[in-house]
Amino acid sequence: MAAERRFLPYARQLIDEADIAAVSDVLRSAMLTTGPEVERFETALAAEVGAAHAVACSNGTAALHLAAMALDLGPGDTAIVPAVTFLATANVVRLQGAEVVFADVDPDTALMTAETLAAAIEQCGKTVRAAFPVHMAGQSCDMAAIGEVAARSGIRLVEDACHALGSFAGARDGRRVAVGSCADADFACFSMHAVKTVAMGEGGAVTTNDPGAAARLRRLRNHGMVRDPAAFERPAQAFAPDGGPNPWYYEMPEIGLNYRLTDIQCALGRSQLGKLAPFVARRRQLVERYDAALRRLSPRARPLARRAQPADTAWHLYVVLIDFDEIGLDRATVMNRLRERGVGTQVHYIPLYRQPYYEARYGARTLPGAERYYARALSLPLFPAMTEDDVDHVAACLKATLDGA
Repeated sequence: MAAERRFLPYARQLIDEADIAAVSDVLRSAMLTTGPEVERFETALAAEVGAAHAVACSNGTAALHLAAMALDLGPGDTAIVPAVTFLATANVVRLQGAEVVFADVDPDTALMTAETLAAAIEQCGKTVRAAFPVHMAGQSCDMAAIGEVAARSGIRLVEDACHALGSFAGARDGRRVAVGSCADADFACFSMHAVKTVAMGEGGAVTTNDPGAAARLRRLRNHGMVRDPAAFERPAQAFAPDGGPNPWYYEMPEIGLNYRLTDIQCALGRSQLGKLAPFVARRRQLVERYDAALRRLSPRARPLARRAQPADTAWHLYVVLIDFDEIGLDRATVMNRLRERGVGTQVHYIPLYRQPYYEARYGARTLPGAERYYARALSLPLFPAMTEDDVDHVAACLKATLDGA
């Protein structure tokens, strides 16, 4: 009798003995949090993406929020966010008291484009301070074109790169531009959630090339506290009679948050980061296998359109586009039947303007690209521990489900 096939979730981390050893070493050390592993991870990440600075924080949402804080977004400001993204991209704007304007996305890639950004700027009728392009599923937006639109309008850019560690945003002067190098943006924000390419359980980071901004990000992730005597604003409180700083003293010139990351997580993250290249390569191999299998299902199911060269994308998700109306099956039925066959799926994402909070604040609306993408999107399993046989099994299950078997 054949062995029962394992259930395949849409995503899962891959942890090996080196990762476990890295965490164990920290657990045996004197420092569990805000210790040397944090800086080591930041240095490794900055080098990996080609940025001058990386600031680690508690998760991808915290990274986005820190970037919004560093831009001084606040009441009276507006920021543009693509309609198809996770809640956090827009929520951090609102947490700062600024308003959100949703930009449409390309229906076949779910990416904000220079054209949809320009349309959102024109239609919002307000002064826009910032935009948050999202590298959906790992595929990069055209940041050079988006950067040109932003520059013409005086808009600051924060790349939501939570899906895209290891991806590239194109080429410049004959060299590939890594996502996170901030070649066209003020900040790039990453997530190291368990299902991401580099897993820390929870974790995030902001990269930037601005040393002043990096220093401020580090203050903001730690309650806004300052311990540098050169920066103290209240010398009468700060210094002892001999002129030296009081050893207990700190100041808070602005409010920050506790968005710190532990040495435990950073040790795991640094170990995982050392395997980024093989993780990315494996994901690309699996995507190529999926693409070949789906060609046999076309036109009933097809992958996201490719904006960039295959070697530029570190795939986080494998999204297939299915015309559910044409096949006569609703998406919930397809997902449930795939689950019965041992295949987990997900939908990334519901257009944000459909969320009750945003509909109540800004009114009901639709954007054609976002609606067209959302109506067809389904994420299939993709993670490095999958085998070619797993991909073939998922494709066969999808074919049987779409055939009504």
